[in-house]
Amino acid sequence: MARPRSFDTDAAIEKAMHVFWAHGYEGASLPDLLEGMGLTRGSLYKAFTDKKTLFLKVLDHYECKAVQAGVALLTDPAIPNGADRIRAMFTGAYQAVTDGDQRGCLLCTAAAGPSAYDPEIAAAVEQGLTALRDGMEDALEASPAHGDLDTGGRRALADMLIAQYVGLRTMARARVSDDTLRNAVRSVGVMLA
Repeated sequence: MARPRSFDTDAAIEKAMHVFWAHGYEGASLPDLLEGMGLTRGSLYKAFTDKKTLFLKVLDHYECKAVQAGVALLTDPAIPNGADRIRAMFTGAYQAVTDGDQRGCLLCTAAAGPSAYDPEIAAAVEQGLTALRDGMEDALEASPAHGDLDTGGRRALADMLIAQYVGLRTMARARVSDDTLRNAVRSVGVMLA
């Protein structure tokens, strides 16, 4: 008879998220994951099969936690001007860096790493970025300066803003200078003016 799992799977995924966030997919070794999750090798493999399966669960968890928080901000009717929602998202990302969090965005890190060679990881990344892009489109529709754009124009601007967001979060992880990051956020303000 199989023994019941002696750990909380959701808590283990949360811990694994922090390991992958700190080290990246390629850089997170099995010993890093075991130590960070507080699991034995057997427990990790029994619960998650392999590193890639664990990472896909982590990306799903990250999307539910961080990506959906971004979408909630971008679609928040309490902020009537959608351009202000987008500015708030970029300003919040920059503020996290100035507060000492230079991990960037786990989704953006995956976009710049394993999604280049793994179709399942690429699909998970695309799902999260599409959710953010759709949130940006919603925000642009609620922007007095952009609400009159046709659907194609809003989509194109939202795609450009997502590219800017991925770039900002990737540069933060690369520890690019504060001035450069600040200018990247300012450029979003210029685009949305």
